[in-house]
This record gives sequence, C-alpha cells and structure tokens, in this order.
Amino acid sequence: MRSSGVLMHISSLPSPYGIGTLGKEARKFIDFLVKAGQSYWQVLPICPTSYGDSPYQSFSSFAGNPYFIDLDLLCKEKLLTKKECQSFQWGKDISKVDYGILHENRYPLLHKAFDRFQKKIPEDYKAFCKEQEDWLEDYALFMALKDIYQGAAWSEWETDIKLRRADALQKVKEELTEEIDFWKMLQYLFYKQWASLKSYANEKGIRMIGDVPIYVAMDSVDVWANPSQFYLDENLVPIDVAGCPPDAFSEDGQLWGNPLFRWDIMKKDEYCWWTKRIEKISKLFDVVRIDHFRGFDSYYAIPFGDKTAKNGVWREGPGIALFRTIEKKLGKLNIIAEDLGFLTDSVRKMLADSGYPGMKVIQFAFDTREDGDYLPHNYTRNSVVYAGTHDNDTILGWLKTAPKTCVAFAKEYLKLDKEKEEYNWGVMRGIWSSVSDTAIVTMQDLLGIGSKGRMNTPSTLGGNWSWRMEPNAIDYKLIKRIWNQTELYGRLQKKSE
Repeated sequence: MRSSGVLMHISSLPSPYGIGTLGKEARKFIDFLVKAGQSYWQVLPICPTSYGDSPYQSFSSFAGNPYFIDLDLLCKEKLLTKKECQSFQWGKDISKVDYGILHENRYPLLHKAFDRFQKKIPEDYKAFCKEQEDWLEDYALFMALKDIYQGAAWSEWETDIKLRRADALQKVKEELTEEIDFWKMLQYLFYKQWASLKSYANEKGIRMIGDVPIYVAMDSVDVWANPSQFYLDENLVPIDVAGCPPDAFSEDGQLWGNPLFRWDIMKKDEYCWWTKRIEKISKLFDVVRIDHFRGFDSYYAIPFGDKTAKNGVWREGPGIALFRTIEKKLGKLNIIAEDLGFLTDSVRKMLADSGYPGMKVIQFAFDTREDGDYLPHNYTRNSVVYAGTHDNDTILGWLKTAPKTCVAFAKEYLKLDKEKEEYNWGVMRGIWSSVSDTAIVTMQDLLGIGSKGRMNTPSTLGGNWSWRMEPNAIDYKLIKRIWNQTELYGRLQKKSE
C-alpha cells in the first residue's frame, strides 16, 4: 500500500524551552501531517543523549530522553510553575538546540518537579516501576552514580562499583535512594507523555517510526549491567570496537568506537538482550527502523586504541538466525532494514529472507562511486525511499556541494527545472513518484532549507543534532502543496488505517 511520511526528530520541534518536547507542538505537528495527507512520522532514537549529543550514543537503550519531557504539561500537573520554567536560560537561537545550556539548567528545574512529585506520588507510579523493573533499576542507579562521579565513565568508577559487586551496589543503593528515585520519576514522566502522544497520533491515523541503533555506547548502563554480552577483556576494556572500513568517501574509514557484541554468548541465551530491546521499542513505535542492518551479517572489528579504522577486519555476525529468533518470540513485527553501504550477496540474501523492506536514498543515486541500486527505475515496491537521511545534507545543500557531474546527472534524470519548480520539490517528486511502497522526506527539505538545516555530518564533532524548526514555519500553502503531491502519486493516508 503506497504511503508517505516526514522525518523530523522530537528535538527539532519548536519550543520556548530550548528543545522540542512531547507536548503541544508535537500534537500540532501530527495535525499538520494529517492535513498534508501523510501516514508516518519518523523520528531518531528517543534515548537520553550523552557526550556529543548524538541520539545514537546513549546512556541507555531503554530509557527515554528527559529533555523531551514537556514542561508545560508539568505545569498543568502543578509539578512546576510557568514562572519557574521561564526563569532559566534555554539558548538565544530558536533555530538551534544548545545542549550545554540544557544540561546545565534542565535538571535543576526537574528537581523542583521531583520535590513536588514526592509529596503526592501518582497511583500508577509504583506499577510503572514494577513493569519496567528489568531495565529501570539499573538505569536509575547508573545515572545516580554518574552524578556522584561527576559524569565520569563507569569504567573509571571504583573497582567494586565498576565490577558490580553485590555488597558495594547494595550500599550505594541505600545511600542514593533519593537520587535513584529522581531518575525513576523522569522515566515515569517521559513514558506517560510518550504514551499520550503516540495515542494521539494513532487516533489521527499517523503511525510512528522509531529507530534502533545497532550498537550501544561504551559508557552506558547497557554495557555496565551486561558486560558478558560485549567483547571486553577481563578488566572490562574493549578488545575490538565498531566502525566502517575505508572507502571512496573516507580514506581512514569510520571509527565509531562502540563495543562489539559477543554474538556467541548471545546465541546461547537465544538473543535475550536483543529480543528485549526490540520488544521494548516495538511497544513504543508502530514501525521500527534497524540501523546498520548489514552489520548483522558481518561486522567490522577495529583493534581498540587504533586512531583510524584502517586495521579492522570483517567478522561473521548472527545473520538471519537473530531475526528468526526474535520473530519466534515476539511475532511478526513492522521493521525497516537500513541496508545502506557496501552490500554483499550474503547481506542481500539476509534482507530477502527477512522480508523486511530495505532503504533507498535518492541522493546516492547520482554519485558515480555508487552502483545503480539507488536510481528510482531500479527500486522494488518492498522498500522505503528517502531523499536523504539524518546523515545527509539537505537536498538544497547537497545540490550546492556535490560534484558538478553528479548534480548535472540529477538534473537530467529528474528533469529539474527551476522555472517550473524549486529543486528540492523536484527531487522529492522523484521519490514520491517511485514504485517504493513508502516515501519519507525530511522536514528541512519540505521547508527548502540549505545546509544550515543538516542534522548530522558523520565523523565530525560539534554542531550536529541541533537543527530546530522555527515557530509558524508551516503554513496553509505548504500543507496544500504537500497534500497535492501526495494525492497525485497515490500516497494519501487511507482513513481506514
């Protein structure tokens, strides 16, 4: 069934408090999607961000980002006052997230909410903590310890705590009861607001697409609480780490630095950790995009301590067995496989065997260093096509910075003509008109924003993940234009869905 949607992260929504949240503006965005005939809202990982502000490097795979808790909703619940929310600085530029200011000011404000929360604890709070106990207890303790150790990585904590010796953990749990409860409260508030927002979206016929990074951060509760699941030595130091090999785009490759999974151990317990992870995200979203899908077929392992990815080697991953085990345990799920990058025959077979739709990115179609798989005439119906993802420049930014031969090819192939339509609309037309069942465009491309709207430049630090849509950027003219294109190419939301 043909459909379309928009990719925009929660953080990019307008808000007077420095970052997008799960409140009124999120509902307004859902209303916009409905009026524009869309079926999907895709977001990036909603987990807490850590150093570098990337949603793909989180302190937890299961927790929600406390920054996304809507402050106005807390005011309605009398946990905060408007005056308190406005008394903090949230950044001077409404088009950017200032993560430094957020980190400095959000938690002192949320502690005010915690003081009031403790005086009148909601009836369903205890049940929430019990339901989420399998990850919440470790997460809340981890974050409380983070504060005690002034943000230091868990690998630098005292040995007894680092190694999770029972007596030491019990002692700090008793000492940090209040701090642990604070972090539990934040997750209660996040999950409550998320459930309300998702319910609103589903009632309007909008399905939410979420994102699961393949790897987790070394400095995360995932690794601290489950070290045997990761490729670490006896001192809990990574042996090899994740990344991508050198290619035409990067002569040094990409050194991500994430710890690798012990797939042999995971296989023995029937991929319990992964099953729990996918189960959790599938309850939060209607569709799940699994990042770096090819890494499950074979993955690139780089010696820990190397400065580049040049010395890495390929190793065999779990393959289709992982996904068959997950399906056996959880049933058939709606999954999108991010199968971008260098694909081997075995990766293609794994994708075909899974039945999941793969991804197409039209920006890649006109790069002479790629093969022709990304050209629309080669698409299959069982795929999700994007103009670009969070790792790409915007369409207008790409057209300015890409090699001239690539731009000339794109203009010829897509019949781009500035006299008839803006270039960003011409490229989006290319994906909407394709045979792919689902087409997703970024909000930046719909607004016609150049490179300043780019969400992330891979392998760079600073300035990423900060773009925000300005208030009132969406008007009737834009809604009507999107709706017309969506109707023209048979992608209008089906009201029965």
